Parts: sequence; structure tokens; C-alpha cells
Amino acid sequence: MFTSRFRLLWCIALVTVLTAPFVFAQSGQTISLTVDATQTARKLLHARLVIPVQPGPFTIYYPKWIPGEHGPDGPIADLTGLKFQANGKTIPWRRDLLDTCTFHVDVPAGATQLNASYDFIEPEGMSATDKLMVLEWNEALLYPAGVPSSQLTYQASLVLPDGWKYGTSLPVASESGNQISFKPISLELLVDSPVIAGQYYRAIDITPPGEPIHHEIDLAADSEAALNMSPEIQRDLTNLVAESGALFGTRHYRDYHFLLALSDHVQHFGLEHHESNDSRLPERALLEPSAGVMVGGLLPHEFVHSWNGKFRRPADLATPDFEKPMEDDLLWVYEGLTEYLGPMLAARSGLFTPDQYREYLANAAAMLGPGRPGRTWRPLLDTAVAVPGMGYGGRGWTNWRRAEDYYDEGDLMWLQVATIIHDTTHGQKSIDDFCHAFHGGPNNGPEVKTYTFDDLVTTLNQVAPYDWATFFHQHLDSTSPDMPEGGLENAGWKVEFNDKPSRLPGRHGMASNAYSIGLQLAEDGTVGDSIVGSPAFDAGISPGMKVVGVNGRVYTRDGLEDAIKAAQDSTAPITLLVVDDDYYRTATVQYRGGDRYPHLVREDGKPDYLSELSKAHAGQ
Repeated sequence: MFTSRFRLLWCIALVTVLTAPFVFAQSGQTISLTVDATQTARKLLHARLVIPVQPGPFTIYYPKWIPGEHGPDGPIADLTGLKFQANGKTIPWRRDLLDTCTFHVDVPAGATQLNASYDFIEPEGMSATDKLMVLEWNEALLYPAGVPSSQLTYQASLVLPDGWKYGTSLPVASESGNQISFKPISLELLVDSPVIAGQYYRAIDITPPGEPIHHEIDLAADSEAALNMSPEIQRDLTNLVAESGALFGTRHYRDYHFLLALSDHVQHFGLEHHESNDSRLPERALLEPSAGVMVGGLLPHEFVHSWNGKFRRPADLATPDFEKPMEDDLLWVYEGLTEYLGPMLAARSGLFTPDQYREYLANAAAMLGPGRPGRTWRPLLDTAVAVPGMGYGGRGWTNWRRAEDYYDEGDLMWLQVATIIHDTTHGQKSIDDFCHAFHGGPNNGPEVKTYTFDDLVTTLNQVAPYDWATFFHQHLDSTSPDMPEGGLENAGWKVEFNDKPSRLPGRHGMASNAYSIGLQLAEDGTVGDSIVGSPAFDAGISPGMKVVGVNGRVYTRDGLEDAIKAAQDSTAPITLLVVDDDYYRTATVQYRGGDRYPHLVREDGKPDYLSELSKAHAGQ
């Protein structure tokens, strides 16, 4: 997941539950699931489930540990109206005392099927608006205990509002009016195959010439105008598909769908699936001059996950069902390698210009230090291991807590791996050779091939002999405050701060005050982070406060930037008026350094291998 997926951890119990005897009728029988989405405008899904059973105690689960989310955050609090029936009569259920995602019922004598009905309330601002929806099946289903999810077969149907169109990687059995029936599929693949739908919908073929496997992007938006993808973005996405083939040398899916929701009223993130991805951007993202950067910063990452995360998966993340806890200690491969390959493919395909790719890396390195004190106590590995219990941050003080740094620092670490492969083999091998070896093999459709740390090291040594185990442990266990820029320097570049604004638009290019006075501010002046030890922190400003004035004037972002520049030629401090809870107070910021933005500049005397890595490879 990219940006990884922010959601409350509704199910936090990590205890293995002893379930009642299993009475699912028999292996090979099909469970019927119907999801009625006609009430999408009210953020309400109705679901009906029919399960073949035998009489006796029966345990049923709501999915808890969600693939790609790396934690027990199945939204159980949004499941409501749950009722079970057998033999035409309602039968009682009870929730497990230790696990809120587990339910127990007693199937009466003579019953051959158990009927369940329930609603799922879409959290406000998550996945549905009046005009579109994204259905992640795990939110709207239950499944019986005792059988691996790969061995449970579901016959799923979806009822949409009249006139809506949809996109999905699920094979369709039939359509009748506004109801779609999908072909029987394993529970594992059903959960891995979301559906996007909407009143304003468009499917665009982005299959490169000569590519035998179909690729498309399925757009659903809150307005028809938002669907107007430019020919340039379509061309670059087609290039992305071609470049992925060149990078990995194979595919592991039947076809692939980029599912992109365009709305200002859903949460913006990306979530990977084997034959598709669930990505969300602002409504007018495709109409902005920065469309390539916005698309390139999200879709290539989720696409890479089809190989790295879905096909090749850490063994401890490949659990038999959605109740078994996952272990996240290899997220620096699952997410970190993906975070390296995704932007690199964005550059190779044209979604990022070479300059934008360098700016992207400069900002990633700068946000990891120097001056980020969390690095001095919390090693990189722990930012991955702790995800199930700590989530994805978002509570302020990120520079002191650390957050999911296995993304950005993983990116820089894998760039260093790429340079080591190149240097130790004297240019005979590259990171592409590793991807061919590690992610290759025949295309058998969606399948999982697990790996361990030792498997990873073994493959790297086959490509380029080196002490890879020590290299990774040094990075993963380090508490050095230094910026991790070894890969950049090996590739012929270094990070330099100057007063020239970032040329990377949007969230990828931080404002100057993040690197100068040490504040990360929302548009309204709310303090998202105050860097421990920075001038703003020393002036008493903390996360959660709100800056409302700058040097006697009402706060604006431009006004703060002007004040930072003016302080260079003045003996007066920068004076910020802040709101702290219900109190106003003045913070005096002592700073004379002017604007500071990170950029990559060439290292004298070193070859430019970064440009070689990021140039187009397809067709070579």
C-alpha cells in the first residue's frame, strides 16, 4: 500500500482464538454473496450470504488482517444489522469474548444452509459518494472458520444503482439490468479483486502494441469533466505497462486494471491487488498541469506491487486466512523496494520528467534527516515491525516518533543496492537483472511465491556477489542521525539545500519552512509537525497548535515565506501568533538562514548512473 491506507485499528486483539468445531458442509461447495450497492448515496451497502453447513456449533469471521494494509484494521465497527437464519427461522449469535471479528452460532438440526444478512456503513469520506463507489469485498463479507481462504469458493453478485458502469479484474458470468454476477472464485482472489463503479465512468485501453495481456485504466469520478484524461497521460501510462514488462521480464496476472477514483470526497490513497489496484486522487487530478506527477506518484507504486508484494510475498505476510496475524519485518522489501521501483518506472515512462524524479528523491532524503531526531533512537526495522500495533502515525511529532520510514528510506536503500550491483559487476548487471531473477518465472495467473530474508540475500548474491546480509542489517538496525544518501552519492548526485523552490508540485515538494524554521503546516496554519531542535520548536511551537499570525499580520503561507526571506537581512526575529488550545500566545523564532529547499546536484568526478537507471528501457 502506498501511502499506505489510513484507518482506525478497529480490531486490535492479537490473540489466537480457539474456535468451535467447524461445520461448513464440505470442501468444494460454493458460498453465495450478494452485495446491494443501490444505497451508495446514503453510504450503505446491504449484503446477503448463503453458506452450506451441517448442524452444530459454527464459527464465522469478519476479515480482520487485510492484505496490503499490514495490520488488523478490518472495519468491524461498520458492520451492522447482522442476522442469521436457518430453516426459515432467525437464530441467535454471540461475539467472541477475545476477538470482535469472530462470531459463533449454533446451526439447528436439519439445516443445510446458513443465511446471513447485514449492512456495511461506508465511513464518511472513505470509499463512496453520490456518484461513485469502490467496493473492497473484505468490507462486505463473512467467511467460515477452519478452511484456508484459498480453498473457499464464492459466487459473488453486485447490484449497482441504475445507469452506473463498473470496472474490475473479476471475470463476469452474466449481467442483467443493474446486477452483475461474477464467476465462482476463491475467497483469497475475491478479496484481492475490488470493483469501481459510478455514474461517470470511463475505461481506457493502455495495452502497448504487441503486448498480449490486456491492460486498462477504469476511471470513476464525481463529474464527467474529470474523466478527460489527456492523450499525454494515456501515452505515459501505456509506456508504464511496457516499462514494467522490461523491468520484470514477465507478468503474473490474466489482465490488469488500474482502478482510479477521482473525488474530493473519498480518502486519497492507493491499495495494491494482484490484477488491479484501488487508487484515489482529487476530482480534477487529471485536469491539472501536475497530472503526471500526481499519477506517477501513485499508480506505478501500486502496479509494481503486482510483482513485489502480491506475487513475491514475505512468508510471514502470506497467512492462510484473514484472522491470522501478519509479521511485518520485511516491509522494507514489500514497500521499500516498491517505493524505489515505482518512481523509477514513473521516470522511465515519462510520468515524471528526469528533473521531477531527482526532486522526488531529494525530498525523500531531506525528510529523513539531518535534524530528524527519531532516527537516533528508533531503527528503520522497527518502523516496519511496529505497524500492526501502531498504525501509520498521523498524530503529530512524526520527526520524533518516526512513521512508516520503510517507504522512503527503503527507496534510498534500494537505490544503493542498485548502485552496488552496477559497481561490483563493473556495469554487467543492474537492478533489472535482480528483478528478473527474483520476480520472474512463467505467468500462471495470480499466484503467491513466498520468500524469506535468506531467499532475498541468496538471489542478490546470484546477481552480484556481496555481503548483502551485513549491508541490510547495518541499514535496518542503525540509529545514526545522518541522512541516508549513500545510494544518491554512488549514483553521482548529492542533496544540496538552497533558496530555489522545489520544482515538484503538490505534496512531494515541501514548503521552505519545513527545512528552515522546522515547521510543517497545513494550509490553514495548523502545525502538523515541529522538528525537535529546530528554531520553531525552540520557540515553543508544537504539533496541534495553529499559526494565525506572522509578524503582526494574519497568517498566510506566502506571508510566512516572505518573513523567512526578510529575516536574512534583519536583526529582528520572526514573530508568530499561535493558538494553543483556547489560548493565544506569541512565539519568537530566531532564524536567519533564509529559504531552504532540497535539490540534487551532480557530484564532481562521478559518473551519472542515476540518469542511466531512470531512462526508458522498453524496446532496448
